[in-house]
Amino acid sequence: MLDRRIISATPLDDEAQFEAGLRPRRLADFTGQAKLKENLAIAIEAARRRGEAMDHVLLYGPPGLGKTTLAAIIAEELGVEFQQTSGPILQKKLDLTGILTNIKARQVFFIDEIHRLLPDVEEILYAAIEDFRVDILIGAGPGARTHSIEIPKFTAIGATTRQGLVSGPLRGRFGLVLRLNHYGVEELRQIVKRSARLLNVEIDEEGAEEISRRSRGTPRIANRLLRRVRDYAQVRADGRISRPVAETALDLLEVDRFGLDEIDQKIMITVLRNYGGGPVGVNTIGASIGEEPETIEEVYEPYLIQLGFLNRTPRGRVATESAFDYFRVQRRMRGGEQPALF
Repeated sequence: MLDRRIISATPLDDEAQFEAGLRPRRLADFTGQAKLKENLAIAIEAARRRGEAMDHVLLYGPPGLGKTTLAAIIAEELGVEFQQTSGPILQKKLDLTGILTNIKARQVFFIDEIHRLLPDVEEILYAAIEDFRVDILIGAGPGARTHSIEIPKFTAIGATTRQGLVSGPLRGRFGLVLRLNHYGVEELRQIVKRSARLLNVEIDEEGAEEISRRSRGTPRIANRLLRRVRDYAQVRADGRISRPVAETALDLLEVDRFGLDEIDQKIMITVLRNYGGGPVGVNTIGASIGEEPETIEEVYEPYLIQLGFLNRTPRGRVATESAFDYFRVQRRMRGGEQPALF
């Protein structure tokens, strides 16, 4: 059975140290996302020239594409301190207040999973990123009063995989709202080759391409697969990763040549076989395979759409001709359709 964690973009517990060693530290070393990089480069250079804090940034997109890496790069390029936290950790107002009252001028303050901030905590953040002040309630009851503490101007960077769950008032306080998109095979090939060089692993162009093609457009998955293939190459081959070595290792891991996992295949087979290619609603698909509709929309559909296997239409999800060919499912004749004579 396939270990679904291998091709999940969610970081694993033992990957933090491994990923830290592979992350680029400069914008020039960051592969892909050309338009996003250009916008960031302009904002960083403008802030440096003025000697001011850079405008606040909201990064959104699927997991594993480099939001945390980009936040650290921004701090490195600005030459300022970098502090990181996440929405689920900030459970009380005092948690965020304590961080903000100790913040330094021009510092980068990164909040991962910002969509998971509690409403009370979010209100503290409003004033901090817009007016650079923290409001503290002193006392209780009728004698309670609010005291405002001025804080230095800093750069807040939020990251989220679900932009729609970030409240409008919070989203509107970010000057730059940038989306990270899935990577192409060529971009991932460059990332795999760079990671292999840092890991002192010998890999050829075709081996890197094979790993890239099965990485679901996600650098985190590409690096994870590289580790698995490296282990196989060292134990069962001569330590060098070529296409045959990569293919054998990835087939052994049950990673499909497009990186599709069991749920991806269930979704497509349901649409193709049970509903003749669609259109079919996402709630129906979810009920058929025992998966939450929100999970299908957020996690699985974007990659299937990127591959050209699935389309979203006003009437529901529709499989493409490529999907029928790849999954070897015969297209049904719809009512009223006649087979061609020639």
